[in-house]
Amino acid sequence: MLRFYDTELANGLMLGTAQYPSPAILEAAFQSSKAAVATVSLRREGRDGGGQPFWDIIRALGVHILPNTAGCHNVKEAVTTAHMAQEVFETDWIKLEVIGDTDSLQPDVFGLVEAARILCDDGFKVFPYCTEDLVVAEKLLGVGCGVLMPWGAPIGSGMGLNNEYGLRALRARFPDIPRVIDAGIGLPNHSSRAMDLGFDSFILKTSVTKASEP
Repeated sequence: MLRFYDTELANGLMLGTAQYPSPAILEAAFQSSKAAVATVSLRREGRDGGGQPFWDIIRALGVHILPNTAGCHNVKEAVTTAHMAQEVFETDWIKLEVIGDTDSLQPDVFGLVEAARILCDDGFKVFPYCTEDLVVAEKLLGVGCGVLMPWGAPIGSGMGLNNEYGLRALRARFPDIPRVIDAGIGLPNHSSRAMDLGFDSFILKTSVTKASEP
């Protein structure tokens, strides 16, 4: 069994929930993949008009919900969105994103550490979207994070694992911390390689929603 904080999961597959052609295809993707976790963007789905019907669909999936702060570009936005997500989904899990570069969606690691500190102090179980930088990882763990979620490549790119050296170094430095590849998985061999490198889990979204049969 895979454990994140105090929760055990049957498997480490996390599947995004945005931009599916229809709710029926979203549900079928979860049923077929047996993903244990659904990641949900409160800001993105709210903006696109998902509303209550969308929340009902997500709850009906019967998987663990990991809300995220996608679309947030500073500490205040991310912290506010996290608290809103906690109320909507009744969970203290949060996938923390503080975006620093609009084009690559690279995280602002300085804002990320500060937001993580605030949310950990507020009792959240933070899953931080970060780079593979060892110093950043050390600081995230120091403020209370119990998981590391480095990107493999820019969000939505499907490029795979761009810096295997950095990812191997992260595994070697923090062998007892759960590690998740948070972005860049585009092909089955990318996910297999992530497992080969010692990562416990990975997130899929773009590679699934762009497939002919999600």
